[in-house]
Amino acid sequence: MTEPFQFNANDVTIEKRETVFQGFFRMDKLWLTHARFDGRDMPVFTRELFIRGDATCVLPYDPVRDEVVLLEQFRLGALGRNQSPWLLELVAGMNEDGETPEDVAQREGQEEAGLSFRELTRICDYMVSPGGTTELIHLFCGLISTEAAGGLFGVEHEHEDIRAHVVSAENAIAMIHDGRINNAAAIIALQWLELNRSRLRREAS
Repeated sequence: MTEPFQFNANDVTIEKRETVFQGFFRMDKLWLTHARFDGRDMPVFTRELFIRGDATCVLPYDPVRDEVVLLEQFRLGALGRNQSPWLLELVAGMNEDGETPEDVAQREGQEEAGLSFRELTRICDYMVSPGGTTELIHLFCGLISTEAAGGLFGVEHEHEDIRAHVVSAENAIAMIHDGRINNAAAIIALQWLELNRSRLRREAS
């Protein structure tokens, strides 16, 4: 049986590339071909590619109080769905040049929730939607105390308006199961917490 991952980036040829939109985000159009599994080359075809930098997301968790902090804010991409466009999400931000994902986690923890993480555990790195965007997410669980957490946060000139909620881990996990939380980073992080919660609580005791 053939093993996966027989191809790599050298098996792709970019014939032409141009930027078709540059605003808050960037869109490129590519003319390309690549190797096929049957041994032939794919005829040249075009695709639009959403150029978006990598981002870091963090689930703040207090293993002693068994609580998480979730951020409520408006998201344009959810407008027009059969739901509120105000979502419950993780602490998150775009990675800037020269920053490590851990740097971004601490910066965004302060800006978006007034939190400093005493420990960051990497959950995973994942591609958001590789059929159309370059974005990669670095996902962490950050240990905190929720004793004084919660409130209103956000950077005004970035048009951020954020309410930080302290939620029991049990309730947060229930919200992914019933669909009230339906964004990928929060789902993945809370499912990871569901698997690792007992261990984290033991280690904190």
